[in-house]
Amino acid sequence: MPSRCVLVMGVAGSGKSAVAGRLAQAIGGSFVEADDHHPAANVARMAAGLPLTDEMRWPWLEAVASAALAAPPGPVVVACSALRRSYRDLLRERLGALPILHLHGTSALLAERLQSRQGHFAGVGLLDSQLATLEPPGVDEKALVLDIALHPDTLCHLAHSHLQTLATAGQAML
Repeated sequence: MPSRCVLVMGVAGSGKSAVAGRLAQAIGGSFVEADDHHPAANVARMAAGLPLTDEMRWPWLEAVASAALAAPPGPVVVACSALRRSYRDLLRERLGALPILHLHGTSALLAERLQSRQGHFAGVGLLDSQLATLEPPGVDEKALVLDIALHPDTLCHLAHSHLQTLATAGQAML
């Protein structure tokens, strides 16, 4: 059965929301922003520059999966850091096969973006811990790695083309 959901993953500042939002619009799907599902305690902790513990992440990931499952019929694009394989495994357990788009960039570019970002709880103070926590998708996860130095519209186009290829092979819903 083709996958209904697509995961756009990466560390803070990688452009998950921008790319996932554009992609959802391009494919006529729903957009789930994982950051919207953090409990207040998680947001406060990250705003203080402290990384989340696994115990804090599991309920949040469950909430993200529930939001994706509750989305209207059709494709669903989920923007979620999903830094560890175990987090992606949980999402796959809940959502089924999950095409992954991994937004990757240099630490310098990520830091620059985070320093200029306004009004978001995840600041540059979290970058080192996120990069240390990141377990890039394994070969078996068949992720498309996208370079965040490219414009978000270009990333969206590349992601859309990838999903069209998967849809042709019966592995994704478009």
